[in-house]
Amino acid sequence: MPGPNALELISQDEAVASPSLIKEYPLAVDYAEGVVVVDVDGNRFLDFMSGISVTLTGHCHPRVVARVKEQAEKLLHICGTDFYYPTYTALCRRLAEKAPGGGEWRVFLGNSGAEAVEGAVKLARYHTGRPQIIAFNGGFHGRTLGALSLTASKAKYRAGFGPLLPGVQHMPYGNCRSCEYNLTYPECGVHCVESWRDSIFARTVPPDEVAAVIVEPIQGESGHIIPPPEFFPRLRALCDEFGILLIADEIQSGMGRTGKFFAIEHWGVVPDIITLAKGLGSGMPISAIIAKDEIMTWPPGVHGSTFGGNPVACAAALETLDLVDEGLMENAIAMGAHLLDGLRRLASRYTEIADVRGKGLMLAIEFSKDGMAHELEQRCFRRGLLLLVCGENAIRLAAPMIITREDANKALGIIDSVLEELTG
Repeated sequence: MPGPNALELISQDEAVASPSLIKEYPLAVDYAEGVVVVDVDGNRFLDFMSGISVTLTGHCHPRVVARVKEQAEKLLHICGTDFYYPTYTALCRRLAEKAPGGGEWRVFLGNSGAEAVEGAVKLARYHTGRPQIIAFNGGFHGRTLGALSLTASKAKYRAGFGPLLPGVQHMPYGNCRSCEYNLTYPECGVHCVESWRDSIFARTVPPDEVAAVIVEPIQGESGHIIPPPEFFPRLRALCDEFGILLIADEIQSGMGRTGKFFAIEHWGVVPDIITLAKGLGSGMPISAIIAKDEIMTWPPGVHGSTFGGNPVACAAALETLDLVDEGLMENAIAMGAHLLDGLRRLASRYTEIADVRGKGLMLAIEFSKDGMAHELEQRCFRRGLLLLVCGENAIRLAAPMIITREDANKALGIIDSVLEELTG
Protein backbone atom coordinates (compact mmCIF):
# COMPACT_ATOMS: atom_id res chain seq x y z
CA MET A 1 0.00 0.00 0.00
CA PRO A 2 -0.87 2.44 -1.33
CA GLY A 3 -2.21 0.63 -4.40
CA PRO A 4 -2.40 2.00 -7.95
CA ASN A 5 -5.79 3.69 -7.56
CA ALA A 6 -4.70 5.33 -4.34
CA LEU A 7 -1.46 6.50 -5.92
CA GLU A 8 -3.42 8.06 -8.79
CA LEU A 9 -5.82 9.85 -6.44
CA ILE A 10 -2.95 11.08 -4.27
CA SER A 11 -1.16 12.43 -7.32
CA GLN A 12 -4.26 14.32 -8.46
CA ASP A 13 -4.88 15.67 -4.97
CA GLU A 14 -1.34 16.92 -4.53
CA ALA A 15 -1.71 19.00 -7.68
CA VAL A 16 -4.74 20.96 -6.46
CA ALA A 17 -5.27 20.68 -2.67
CA SER A 18 -3.72 23.04 -0.14
CA PRO A 19 -0.22 21.95 0.91
CA SER A 20 -1.15 22.78 4.52
CA LEU A 21 -3.01 19.47 4.87
CA ILE A 22 -1.10 16.90 6.91
CA LYS A 23 -2.04 13.57 5.27
CA GLU A 24 -0.91 11.29 8.11
CA TYR A 25 -0.57 8.21 5.89
CA PRO A 26 -1.59 7.37 2.31
CA LEU A 27 -5.17 6.33 3.05
CA ALA A 28 -7.41 7.02 0.05
CA VAL A 29 -10.95 6.08 1.06
CA ASP A 30 -13.68 4.71 -1.19
CA TYR A 31 -16.30 3.93 1.44
CA ALA A 32 -16.70 3.00 5.08
CA GLU A 33 -19.22 1.13 7.18
CA GLY A 34 -19.25 0.55 10.92
CA VAL A 35 -15.66 0.17 12.08
CA VAL A 36 -14.31 -0.74 8.63
CA VAL A 37 -12.79 1.66 6.09
CA VAL A 38 -12.22 0.47 2.52
CA ASP A 39 -9.75 2.25 0.25
CA VAL A 40 -10.02 2.81 -3.49
CA ASP A 41 -8.03 -0.39 -4.13
CA GLY A 42 -10.28 -2.54 -1.98
CA ASN A 43 -7.98 -2.76 1.04
CA ARG A 44 -9.90 -2.98 4.33
CA PHE A 45 -8.91 -1.22 7.56
CA LEU A 46 -10.10 -1.45 11.15
CA ASP A 47 -10.69 2.16 12.21
CA PHE A 48 -9.48 3.00 15.71
CA MET A 49 -9.19 6.74 15.11
CA SER A 50 -12.80 7.51 14.04
CA GLY A 51 -11.85 10.19 11.52
CA ILE A 52 -10.15 12.13 14.36
CA SER A 53 -12.70 11.20 17.05
CA VAL A 54 -15.73 12.07 14.91
CA THR A 55 -17.55 8.91 13.78
CA LEU A 56 -18.45 7.74 17.28
CA THR A 57 -21.50 5.79 16.04
CA GLY A 58 -19.32 4.15 13.40
CA HIS A 59 -19.16 5.04 9.75
CA CYS A 60 -22.51 5.57 8.03
CA HIS A 61 -24.61 4.17 10.85
CA PRO A 62 -27.83 3.07 9.14
CA ARG A 63 -30.05 5.00 11.55
CA VAL A 64 -28.04 8.20 11.11
CA VAL A 65 -28.05 7.76 7.33
CA ALA A 66 -31.82 7.18 7.32
CA ARG A 67 -32.40 10.28 9.46
CA VAL A 68 -30.17 12.35 7.14
CA LYS A 69 -32.02 11.11 4.04
CA GLU A 70 -35.40 11.84 5.58
CA GLN A 71 -34.41 15.39 6.50
CA ALA A 72 -32.64 16.04 3.18
CA GLU A 73 -35.89 15.37 1.35
CA LYS A 74 -37.72 17.95 3.50
CA LEU A 75 -35.34 20.86 4.09
CA LEU A 76 -31.65 21.36 3.34
CA HIS A 77 -31.23 24.95 4.49
CA ILE A 78 -33.10 28.03 5.65
CA CYS A 79 -30.70 29.65 8.20
CA GLY A 80 -31.26 29.11 11.91
CA THR A 81 -29.98 32.59 12.72
CA ASP A 82 -32.99 34.20 11.06
CA PHE A 83 -35.74 31.57 11.04
CA TYR A 84 -37.14 28.58 12.92
CA TYR A 85 -37.23 24.86 12.12
CA PRO A 86 -37.91 21.82 14.31
CA THR A 87 -34.55 20.05 14.21
CA TYR A 88 -32.66 23.15 15.41
CA THR A 89 -34.94 23.67 18.39
CA ALA A 90 -35.06 19.97 19.22
CA LEU A 91 -31.28 19.68 19.25
CA CYS A 92 -30.88 22.77 21.43
CA ARG A 93 -33.37 21.29 23.88
CA ARG A 94 -31.63 17.89 23.97
CA LEU A 95 -28.20 19.44 24.58
CA ALA A 96 -29.52 21.79 27.26
CA GLU A 97 -30.98 18.77 29.03
CA LYS A 98 -27.58 17.03 28.87
CA ALA A 99 -25.76 19.92 30.54
CA PRO A 100 -24.36 19.01 33.98
CA GLY A 101 -25.41 20.40 37.33
CA GLY A 102 -29.05 21.15 36.62
CA GLY A 103 -30.35 24.68 36.11
CA GLU A 104 -31.29 26.39 32.87
CA TRP A 105 -28.94 26.28 29.87
CA ARG A 106 -29.00 27.73 26.35
CA VAL A 107 -27.41 26.50 23.13
CA PHE A 108 -25.89 28.10 20.03
CA LEU A 109 -25.27 25.78 17.06
CA GLY A 110 -22.34 26.17 14.68
CA ASN A 111 -20.41 24.20 12.09
CA SER A 112 -17.09 23.19 13.64
CA GLY A 113 -15.15 22.92 16.85
CA ALA A 114 -12.99 25.94 16.11
CA GLU A 115 -16.12 28.00 15.43
CA ALA A 116 -17.59 26.91 18.77
CA VAL A 117 -14.40 27.94 20.56
CA GLU A 118 -14.39 31.32 18.84
CA GLY A 119 -18.01 31.88 19.87
CA ALA A 120 -17.36 30.79 23.45
CA VAL A 121 -14.57 33.34 23.76
CA LYS A 122 -16.84 36.06 22.33
CA LEU A 123 -19.58 35.11 24.76
CA ALA A 124 -17.24 35.11 27.76
CA ARG A 125 -15.85 38.53 26.90
CA TYR A 126 -19.30 39.95 26.22
CA HIS A 127 -20.90 38.64 29.39
CA THR A 128 -18.09 39.59 31.76
CA GLY A 129 -16.91 42.78 30.07
CA ARG A 130 -13.36 41.53 30.61
CA PRO A 131 -10.71 41.12 27.88
CA GLN A 132 -8.34 38.38 29.04
CA ILE A 133 -8.56 34.63 28.37
CA ILE A 134 -6.33 32.01 30.00
CA ALA A 135 -5.62 28.74 28.18
CA PHE A 136 -3.15 25.94 28.89
CA ASN A 137 0.14 24.76 27.52
CA GLY A 138 -0.48 21.63 25.48
CA GLY A 139 -4.06 22.59 24.68
CA PHE A 140 -5.57 22.34 21.21
CA HIS A 141 -8.64 24.43 20.42
CA GLY A 142 -8.51 24.82 16.64
CA ARG A 143 -6.66 26.60 13.85
CA THR A 144 -8.83 29.63 13.02
CA LEU A 145 -7.12 32.78 14.28
CA GLY A 146 -8.91 33.15 17.61
CA ALA A 147 -8.87 29.43 18.38
CA LEU A 148 -5.25 29.26 17.26
CA SER A 149 -4.40 31.97 19.78
CA LEU A 150 -5.59 29.57 22.50
CA THR A 151 -3.87 26.52 21.02
CA ALA A 152 -0.46 25.73 22.50
CA SER A 153 0.22 22.13 21.51
CA LYS A 154 2.70 22.66 18.65
CA ALA A 155 4.61 25.82 17.76
CA LYS A 156 4.29 25.11 14.03
CA TYR A 157 0.55 25.78 14.20
CA ARG A 158 1.21 29.36 15.27
CA ALA A 159 4.39 30.11 13.31
CA GLY A 160 3.94 32.80 10.68
CA PHE A 161 0.38 33.78 11.62
CA GLY A 162 1.02 36.56 14.13
CA PRO A 163 -0.02 38.81 15.58
CA LEU A 164 -2.59 36.51 17.11
CA LEU A 165 -5.60 37.45 19.25
CA PRO A 166 -4.50 39.81 22.03
CA GLY A 167 -5.37 39.15 25.65
CA VAL A 168 -4.56 35.44 25.69
CA GLN A 169 -2.31 33.94 28.36
CA HIS A 170 -1.10 30.36 28.81
CA MET A 171 -0.41 28.43 31.98
CA PRO A 172 0.92 24.90 32.70
CA TYR A 173 -1.68 22.13 32.53
CA GLY A 174 -2.08 19.46 35.20
CA ASN A 175 0.22 17.03 33.40
CA CYS A 176 1.75 15.07 36.26
CA ARG A 177 3.86 12.89 33.96
CA SER A 178 5.65 15.95 32.66
CA CYS A 179 5.18 18.62 35.31
CA GLU A 180 6.51 22.00 34.20
CA TYR A 181 7.27 22.81 37.85
CA ASN A 182 9.17 19.52 38.42
CA LEU A 183 6.89 18.72 41.36
CA THR A 184 5.12 15.53 42.41
CA TYR A 185 1.41 15.08 43.02
CA PRO A 186 -0.17 15.11 45.57
CA GLU A 187 2.68 16.61 47.58
CA CYS A 188 2.66 19.59 45.20
CA GLY A 189 -0.73 20.74 46.49
CA VAL A 190 -1.90 21.18 42.87
CA HIS A 191 0.69 23.89 42.39
CA CYS A 192 -0.29 24.25 38.71
CA VAL A 193 -3.53 25.90 39.93
CA GLU A 194 -2.76 27.22 43.40
CA SER A 195 0.30 29.15 42.18
CA TRP A 196 -1.79 31.48 40.01
CA ARG A 197 -2.40 33.97 42.79
CA ASP A 198 1.36 34.57 43.17
CA SER A 199 2.31 34.19 39.52
CA ILE A 200 0.05 35.24 36.66
CA PHE A 201 -2.43 37.20 38.82
CA ALA A 202 0.35 39.01 40.66
CA ARG A 203 2.74 39.64 37.78
CA THR A 204 0.95 39.53 34.43
CA VAL A 205 -2.84 39.85 34.45
CA PRO A 206 -5.07 41.11 37.27
CA PRO A 207 -7.76 38.48 37.91
CA ASP A 208 -10.54 41.05 37.54
CA GLU A 209 -9.51 41.43 33.88
CA VAL A 210 -9.86 37.71 33.11
CA ALA A 211 -13.08 36.76 31.36
CA ALA A 212 -12.56 33.01 31.20
CA VAL A 213 -10.30 30.03 31.55
CA ILE A 214 -10.65 27.54 28.68
CA VAL A 215 -9.50 23.97 29.20
CA GLU A 216 -9.77 20.50 27.69
CA PRO A 217 -10.88 18.10 30.44
CA ILE A 218 -8.56 15.58 28.80
CA GLN A 219 -5.97 17.12 26.52
CA GLY A 220 -6.47 15.40 23.17
CA GLU A 221 -3.71 16.18 20.72
CA SER A 222 -1.08 16.43 23.43
CA GLY A 223 -1.48 12.77 24.27
CA HIS A 224 -4.84 12.16 25.98
CA ILE A 225 -3.42 13.73 29.13
CA ILE A 226 -5.58 13.27 32.23
CA PRO A 227 -5.06 15.79 35.05
CA PRO A 228 -4.99 14.71 38.72
CA PRO A 229 -8.21 14.34 40.77
CA GLU A 230 -7.97 17.75 42.45
CA PHE A 231 -7.09 19.75 39.34
CA PHE A 232 -10.59 20.69 38.20
CA PRO A 233 -12.15 21.21 41.64
CA ARG A 234 -9.27 23.58 42.50
CA LEU A 235 -9.58 25.34 39.12
CA ARG A 236 -13.35 25.74 39.56
CA ALA A 237 -12.82 27.21 43.04
CA LEU A 238 -10.18 29.62 41.72
CA CYS A 239 -12.49 30.81 38.95
CA ASP A 240 -15.32 31.28 41.43
CA GLU A 241 -13.09 33.28 43.76
CA PHE A 242 -12.37 35.87 41.08
CA GLY A 243 -15.59 35.79 39.04
CA ILE A 244 -13.93 34.06 36.08
CA LEU A 245 -15.94 31.83 33.73
CA LEU A 246 -14.81 28.24 33.17
CA ILE A 247 -15.07 26.97 29.58
CA ALA A 248 -14.81 23.20 29.09
CA ASP A 249 -13.66 22.35 25.57
CA GLU A 250 -15.36 18.98 25.12
CA ILE A 251 -14.89 18.85 21.36
CA GLN A 252 -12.82 15.63 21.51
CA SER A 253 -13.84 14.31 24.92
CA GLY A 254 -17.60 14.89 24.89
CA MET A 255 -20.58 12.85 23.67
CA GLY A 256 -19.97 9.94 26.03
CA ARG A 257 -16.61 8.83 24.64
CA THR A 258 -15.01 8.78 28.09
CA GLY A 259 -17.91 7.06 29.84
CA LYS A 260 -19.54 10.32 30.92
CA PHE A 261 -21.47 12.47 28.48
CA PHE A 262 -19.06 15.31 29.26
CA ALA A 263 -15.60 14.28 30.38
CA ILE A 264 -15.45 17.01 33.01
CA GLU A 265 -18.19 15.15 34.89
CA HIS A 266 -15.50 12.66 35.98
CA TRP A 267 -14.27 15.41 38.32
CA GLY A 268 -17.71 16.47 39.57
CA VAL A 269 -17.23 19.98 38.24
CA VAL A 270 -19.82 22.11 36.43
CA PRO A 271 -18.38 24.59 33.89
CA ASP A 272 -20.09 27.78 32.79
CA ILE A 273 -19.71 27.21 29.04
CA ILE A 274 -19.15 23.98 27.10
CA THR A 275 -18.02 23.58 23.51
CA LEU A 276 -19.03 20.44 21.62
CA ALA A 277 -18.41 19.23 18.06
CA LYS A 278 -16.69 16.26 16.36
CA GLY A 279 -18.85 13.27 17.34
CA LEU A 280 -22.02 15.35 17.76
CA GLY A 281 -23.12 14.73 14.15
CA SER A 282 -21.53 11.31 13.53
CA GLY A 283 -19.60 12.86 10.65
CA MET A 284 -21.94 15.69 9.68
CA PRO A 285 -20.45 19.15 10.38
CA ILE A 286 -22.05 20.61 13.48
CA SER A 287 -20.94 22.15 16.77
CA ALA A 288 -22.51 23.67 19.84
CA ILE A 289 -21.86 26.28 22.51
CA ILE A 290 -23.77 25.25 25.63
CA ALA A 291 -23.90 27.94 28.33
CA LYS A 292 -25.78 28.65 31.52
CA ASP A 293 -28.87 30.74 30.88
CA GLU A 294 -27.58 33.62 33.00
CA ILE A 295 -24.35 33.71 30.98
CA MET A 296 -25.71 33.50 27.43
CA THR A 297 -26.83 37.12 27.65
CA TRP A 298 -25.79 38.44 24.26
CA PRO A 299 -28.66 40.20 22.41
CA PRO A 300 -30.01 39.42 18.93
CA GLY A 301 -27.62 40.10 16.08
CA VAL A 302 -24.28 40.05 17.93
CA HIS A 303 -23.52 36.44 16.98
CA GLY A 304 -24.89 34.14 14.30
CA SER A 305 -24.07 31.71 11.52
CA THR A 306 -25.42 31.19 8.02
CA PHE A 307 -24.98 27.42 8.04
CA GLY A 308 -24.70 26.69 11.77
CA GLY A 309 -27.29 24.18 12.93
CA ASN A 310 -28.05 23.08 9.38
CA PRO A 311 -31.28 21.02 9.34
CA VAL A 312 -29.57 17.89 8.00
CA ALA A 313 -26.67 18.12 10.46
CA CYS A 314 -29.16 18.65 13.30
CA ALA A 315 -31.05 15.53 12.25
CA ALA A 316 -27.82 13.52 12.32
CA ALA A 317 -26.99 14.90 15.76
CA LEU A 318 -30.43 14.02 17.15
CA GLU A 319 -30.08 10.42 15.98
CA THR A 320 -26.55 10.30 17.35
CA LEU A 321 -27.81 11.39 20.76
CA ASP A 322 -30.46 8.67 20.63
CA LEU A 323 -27.79 6.06 19.94
CA VAL A 324 -25.55 7.32 22.72
CA ASP A 325 -28.47 7.21 25.15
CA GLU A 326 -29.44 3.70 24.05
CA GLY A 327 -26.19 2.06 25.10
CA LEU A 328 -23.16 3.42 23.27
CA MET A 329 -21.84 5.22 26.35
CA GLU A 330 -22.07 2.01 28.37
CA ASN A 331 -20.27 0.20 25.56
CA ALA A 332 -17.51 2.83 25.65
CA ILE A 333 -17.02 2.09 29.34
CA ALA A 334 -16.89 -1.69 28.83
CA MET A 335 -14.76 -1.72 25.71
CA GLY A 336 -12.49 1.01 27.09
CA ALA A 337 -11.82 -1.09 30.20
CA HIS A 338 -11.13 -4.15 28.04
CA LEU A 339 -8.72 -2.23 25.81
CA LEU A 340 -6.97 -0.62 28.77
CA ASP A 341 -6.43 -4.05 30.35
CA GLY A 342 -4.97 -5.27 27.06
CA LEU A 343 -2.69 -2.27 26.74
CA ARG A 344 -1.45 -2.79 30.30
CA ARG A 345 -0.60 -6.39 29.45
CA LEU A 346 1.40 -5.13 26.48
CA ALA A 347 3.15 -2.60 28.75
CA SER A 348 4.20 -5.44 31.05
CA ARG A 349 5.90 -7.16 28.10
CA TYR A 350 7.42 -4.21 26.22
CA THR A 351 9.67 -1.95 28.28
CA GLU A 352 9.51 0.68 25.55
CA ILE A 353 5.95 1.49 26.66
CA ALA A 354 6.27 4.26 29.23
CA ASP A 355 2.57 4.65 30.04
CA VAL A 356 -0.93 3.57 29.07
CA ARG A 357 -3.85 5.75 30.12
CA GLY A 358 -7.33 6.87 29.32
CA LYS A 359 -11.00 6.96 30.18
CA GLY A 360 -13.58 5.04 28.19
CA LEU A 361 -12.59 5.01 24.53
CA MET A 362 -10.19 7.93 24.82
CA LEU A 363 -6.96 5.98 25.33
CA ALA A 364 -3.25 6.43 24.69
CA ILE A 365 0.02 4.50 24.66
CA GLU A 366 3.13 6.55 25.38
CA PHE A 367 6.62 5.34 24.45
CA SER A 368 10.01 6.07 25.96
CA LYS A 369 11.83 5.62 22.65
CA ASP A 370 11.76 8.58 20.25
CA GLY A 371 10.00 7.93 16.96
CA MET A 372 8.41 4.68 18.10
CA ALA A 373 4.87 6.04 18.11
CA HIS A 374 5.16 7.23 14.51
CA GLU A 375 6.68 3.93 13.38
CA LEU A 376 3.93 1.96 15.14
CA GLU A 377 1.26 4.13 13.51
CA GLN A 378 2.70 3.62 10.03
CA ARG A 379 3.21 -0.12 10.39
CA CYS A 380 -0.26 -0.61 11.85
CA PHE A 381 -1.65 1.19 8.81
CA ARG A 382 0.12 -1.26 6.51
CA ARG A 383 -1.38 -4.12 8.54
CA GLY A 384 -4.90 -2.74 8.35
CA LEU A 385 -5.31 -0.81 11.60
CA LEU A 386 -5.89 2.95 11.65
CA LEU A 387 -4.33 4.78 14.61
CA LEU A 388 -3.01 8.31 15.12
CA VAL A 389 0.03 9.70 16.90
CA CYS A 390 -0.46 12.35 19.55
CA GLY A 391 1.71 14.24 22.00
CA GLU A 392 5.47 13.97 21.80
CA ASN A 393 5.64 10.19 21.43
CA ALA A 394 2.25 8.61 21.95
CA ILE A 395 -0.48 6.81 20.04
CA ARG A 396 -4.13 7.64 20.59
CA LEU A 397 -6.85 5.03 20.38
CA ALA A 398 -10.22 6.67 19.71
CA ALA A 399 -12.32 3.88 18.25
CA PRO A 400 -15.99 4.28 17.35
CA MET A 401 -18.24 3.65 20.36
CA ILE A 402 -19.83 0.68 18.57
CA ILE A 403 -16.74 -1.55 18.72
CA THR A 404 -17.06 -5.12 19.95
CA ARG A 405 -14.70 -7.25 22.04
CA GLU A 406 -13.68 -8.96 18.79
CA ASP A 407 -12.73 -5.60 17.26
CA ALA A 408 -10.76 -4.66 20.37
CA ASN A 409 -8.90 -7.97 20.43
CA LYS A 410 -8.04 -7.68 16.76
CA ALA A 411 -6.60 -4.19 17.28
CA LEU A 412 -4.61 -5.35 20.31
CA GLY A 413 -3.27 -8.28 18.31
CA ILE A 414 -2.05 -6.02 15.49
CA ILE A 415 -0.43 -3.63 17.94
CA ASP A 416 1.24 -6.58 19.71
CA SER A 417 2.64 -8.00 16.47
CA VAL A 418 3.99 -4.59 15.38
CA LEU A 419 5.60 -4.01 18.77
CA GLU A 420 7.23 -7.42 18.60
CA GLU A 421 8.55 -6.52 15.18
CA LEU A 422 9.86 -3.17 16.37
CA THR A 423 11.51 -4.47 19.52
CA GLY A 424 12.69 -7.90 18.38
